[in-house]
Amino acid sequence: METGMNAPAHETNHGRKIVYANGAAAPVYGIGLIGALFYFLQHATTFLAIVLGILKSIVWPALLIYKLLEFLKL
Repeated sequence: METGMNAPAHETNHGRKIVYANGAAAPVYGIGLIGALFYFLQHATTFLAIVLGILKSIVWPALLIYKLLEFLKL
């Protein structure tokens, strides 16, 4: 079975369907993570602020969606 770039999109394996997913969102999240790290760490003045900045940079997409849904009252 091929697993590289030339693999078919769908294969069957003993009656089960195998779907190869494209991870196109991972680089976008990675760039956003790096940008958020720069933003939050620029404003950090204490060790606690650095730790919180790292944690915030990891979960910023969830906070963004939460605030958007809160704004839209959904």
